[in-house]
Amino acid sequence: MAKDKLRRFAEFLNFPNCFDYPKHLKGKWKQEYFKNNNPIVLELACGKGEYTVALAAAFPEKNFIGIDIKSNRMWVGARMALAAKQENAAFARLIIEKLEEHFEKGEVSEIWITFPDPFPKDRHEKHRLTHPRFLKVYQEVLPANGLINFKTDDDGLFNYTEELFKQLGIAPIQVVRDVHGTEEADAYVRDISTHYEKLFRGRGRTIKFMKFLLPAQLPEVK
Repeated sequence: MAKDKLRRFAEFLNFPNCFDYPKHLKGKWKQEYFKNNNPIVLELACGKGEYTVALAAAFPEKNFIGIDIKSNRMWVGARMALAAKQENAAFARLIIEKLEEHFEKGEVSEIWITFPDPFPKDRHEKHRLTHPRFLKVYQEVLPANGLINFKTDDDGLFNYTEELFKQLGIAPIQVVRDVHGTEEADAYVRDISTHYEKLFRGRGRTIKFMKFLLPAQLPEVK
């Protein structure tokens, strides 16, 4: 297993669509890598990168970058994108808290947070990707009122996020409590499904989705 991880890590570093802490591309992603002026969309904590690849296929007019700290996982999606010749899909190994070291303000037009670790214990609240400290990180790379999509199977994390947003004065554009049980969600939200999403649904868990605009200023939350 360790040897396989090392092999994948080495291959990741040599894939043309993969980057390891790419600070040199800050402010230059469009011109130096994608070679176009299309909007850049990030998927945070992308895991194997299946969702990044599927989004890139669904929206060829946008550029997608999967972000994770574990390159041996992203290796899967990177290989898929290369095999499909998806030039609008890339992957970057970096720390989410330091997004601003790799992207300029406004360089990212949209963010996806898909099935993040819910960190259910109260003492781990600050690690949740919808916690205010992460929202402030996203502000550093999104334009004012940048778009964020949030998808999860975890009731606790979804309820936490809803309550937090009430405190912050954020009114979501869309809230769907059962993506696959209603027609409320857009087709691409329903149809794009990762291995883990299918696994969660098989266990009887409902998939929830929220879309919101992140304001330029956030009040302090006690």
